[in-house]
Amino acid sequence: MKKTILLTLFFGLALAGEAGVTDKSHAPQLGKNSVDEVLKAMTLEEKAELLVGGNYAVVDGKKGQQLPEAAIGAAGMTKAIPRLGIPCTVLTDGPAGVRIPAQREGDQRTYYATGNPVGTLVASSWNTESAEAIGKNMGNEVLEYGCDVLLAPGMCIHRNPLCGRNFEYFSEDPVLSGIMAGNEILGVQSNGVGTSAKHFVCNNQETFRTQNNSIVGQRALRELYLKNFELAIKIGNPWTVMSSYNLLNGSYTQADKALLHDWLRGETGYKGMVMTDWTDRRNTVDQVNAENDLMESGRDTQVQDIVNAVKAGQLPMAIVDRNVRNMLNYIVKTPHFRHYKASNAPDLKAHALVARKAATDGIILLKNDGNTLPLATGQKIALFGVGSYKGFLANGWGSGEVNKPYVVNIYQGLKAAGYQPDEEMAEIYEDADDDINFGKTYAEHRASVDDIAIMTIRRNAGEGSDRHNRPGDWSLSKGELNTMKNIADAFHAKGKKFIVVLNIGGVIETASWKDIPDAILLPWQPGEEGGNAIADMITGKVCPSGRLPMTFPIAYEDIPSSKNFPKDDNGGVFDKSKSTIGYTKYEEGIWVGYRYFDTFHKPVSYPFGYGLSYTSFSFKGLKVNYGKQLCKAVVTVTNTGKVAGKEVAQLYVAAPKGNLEKPGKELKAFAKTRVLQPGESQTLTMTFRPMDLASFDEGTNTWVLDPGSYQVMIGESVENIKLSSPMKIAKGVQKKVPTVI
Repeated sequence: MKKTILLTLFFGLALAGEAGVTDKSHAPQLGKNSVDEVLKAMTLEEKAELLVGGNYAVVDGKKGQQLPEAAIGAAGMTKAIPRLGIPCTVLTDGPAGVRIPAQREGDQRTYYATGNPVGTLVASSWNTESAEAIGKNMGNEVLEYGCDVLLAPGMCIHRNPLCGRNFEYFSEDPVLSGIMAGNEILGVQSNGVGTSAKHFVCNNQETFRTQNNSIVGQRALRELYLKNFELAIKIGNPWTVMSSYNLLNGSYTQADKALLHDWLRGETGYKGMVMTDWTDRRNTVDQVNAENDLMESGRDTQVQDIVNAVKAGQLPMAIVDRNVRNMLNYIVKTPHFRHYKASNAPDLKAHALVARKAATDGIILLKNDGNTLPLATGQKIALFGVGSYKGFLANGWGSGEVNKPYVVNIYQGLKAAGYQPDEEMAEIYEDADDDINFGKTYAEHRASVDDIAIMTIRRNAGEGSDRHNRPGDWSLSKGELNTMKNIADAFHAKGKKFIVVLNIGGVIETASWKDIPDAILLPWQPGEEGGNAIADMITGKVCPSGRLPMTFPIAYEDIPSSKNFPKDDNGGVFDKSKSTIGYTKYEEGIWVGYRYFDTFHKPVSYPFGYGLSYTSFSFKGLKVNYGKQLCKAVVTVTNTGKVAGKEVAQLYVAAPKGNLEKPGKELKAFAKTRVLQPGESQTLTMTFRPMDLASFDEGTNTWVLDPGSYQVMIGESVENIKLSSPMKIAKGVQKKVPTVI
C-alpha cells in the first residue's frame, strides 16, 4: 500500500545538487521557451531529478520555499526545478475519489472528498455517460484540492473473482472495461487535470503483488489484458499510465521495453508519460531504457543510478532526454504549471448528487419473484445485518478508500424514503461490530410485528491481500445461512416477503441460497450516498437498469483460473519457486469469464450482462453494415412495460470457424437508452472495427481476421440473445506484430 506522505509544493530556490545554479535570469523558462530549449539547458543532475519522484516529507530551507496553502497529503509528487520554471506536481489516489487526509496539522478545517461508487458498480451501469460523470466529479476535486493527477482508473481484468482489488476494477471483459475506463478518463481530464490508467499490466492478484511473476501467453495478453488499455487510451488519452508492480513473463513491467516502448508507445501510439507504481529502488537503468519516465515514490539512489550510468557510458543521454521530454510535456499541462489557485472547497453537495445518480444507474436487480420490489412506502421493515447499519460498506480499503464527509447506510436511506425501519432492531445493532446470528424464535417475533424483512450480506477486501474460497468470504458463513433460512421461514409463514441486499466488492457464491429470498438486490459498494441510492431502487423512484459486468459461477472450482490463483499467502513468505506465490501461470488462456462459461455451455448462477427491471423491453429492426474501417449496427429498443426505465443493448459477435479456437461469442459494443416512458422507443447505433473481430495467432505473432459469415447478436445478457443478423467478410486479413514479452 502506498504511504500517504506530507507533500509541500515549492518554488523559489533550486533543488540541492542542481550544479549550484540559482540565478534564473538568463535561464530558459518552461512555458516561455520551448520544451527543447529548456531540455538543452538542463544539467544531467536536473534531468535525473525530474525522472525520480520526490519522497521527502517536508522541504528544508536548502530545497525550496514552502507555500502555506499547498501542504497536503497525497500519494506522491514530481520534483521542481525552479531556475527553469519547472514546478513540482502532485499525484493523488485513487479509483473512487481523491484520497487525501481530511485534517491538516494546524488547520481547523476539514478537507473531505466525495466517496463515489466503486469501479465495478460504475461498469455495472453499462453507461458511458455515467462513467464520464463520475470522472468529472473526481477530476474537479483533484483540481480544487491542489493536485495534478488522479491515480486512476484501476482497470485490471477480473481474471478471478477473489482478487482483493476487483472492486476498483471494471469487468472480466476488455471491451466493457476499456470503454468505461476511457470515458471516466475523459471526465476526469475535462477539468484540466490528468489520470494514470493502472495497473499496466497483469496485476490480477494482490498476493505478493510486488514480486509475483505473471506468466501469460501472447494471445491472452493481447486479446484480454492489453485490449482494455488499448481501448481506454484511444478513447480517453490519459496523461499517464502506471506500470504495475509485478513481473510479466520474467521481466518487471516497469523495465519491459517490449511492453512500454514497443507496444504502448509503438503499436498504440501513446504519447503520454509512464510512471511506476510505488516501489523501492529496482533496476533503474533498465526502467529508463524501457521509457518508464517517472519512478515513484522516488529515492536519491535512483537519481545517482541515472547520473552514474550516463557518465559511465551505460545509458545514452538521448534516452534520458527522451524521457525528460515526456515529463516536460506532461508538466506543461498541469494546474501547477498554470499557477492555478486551488480553492480547497469543491462543491461536495453537487458531487454527492452525481454519485447517488451514478449508483442507481449501476445497481443490479438479480431476483424479483412475485414483483416483490418495489415496495410501497410506510411499511415497517425488519433490517437484519450489520451492513444495514454502521457496517455498511461504501467502498473497499487501500488506495480505493476515500475520506468521505459521511456515509448514508441502508437504515438511514430507507427512513428518509418514508419507510419505518424497526427501531428495536436498530438498537440491537447499535453496538454490534459483526453480524448477529438470529434464531428461529426471534425471527418469528419480527415477522409478527414487521411487514417485510431485508438482510444485508457484506464483504470487504482491498489493496495488499486477496479474498479466499471459504465460508464468510466466497460463500455464506454457517451463521449467515442459518439466519437467512430462519428469516425466510418466519416471514413466509406470515405471507410476508424477504429481500437480500448484497453489499459486496466482488463476486460471491449465490447458487446454493438464491432460492431462499424473494428478491435480491446487488448495489456492490455504492459510495457515500449508497443508502439513498438503494432506497431509490426499493421505492421504485428509479427502475433498475444495472447489468452484471462479470459472471457469477455456481462453484468456485468451475472458474478456470481457480487452479492458478492463490489459496493462501504461504504464511507470508515469498517463494519464487512456488505456484501462485512466486509465479502465476495464466493457463486458462483466453477462457476468462463468460468466454469460458458460454463457449463450453457451463451452467452459471448469473450470466455476464444479466440484470432484471421493473419493466420490459423489445428489440427490433437490427441492421448491420460492414465497412472496411468501421462496422455499424442499428437497433430500436421499445419500453413494452408499464414503468419508465432504461435498457442496455449488448452487441456480441460469433466468428466463423477458422484455424484458431474461438469463444462462442464476444462482446464488441454496447449502448444504453435514456429513460424510456412506457411505449417509447429509441434507436441505438453501435460501432466496432473489423479488426476487433480478429484472433491472435501465437505461432506467427499475427492478428487473423478470417473470411466468412459472422453473426452479430443483440442480447439482454450473453445468454439471452434477442436478435441476430449475419455479416459477411469476403476477404480475410492477417496483420503481423512484434512479440510482447
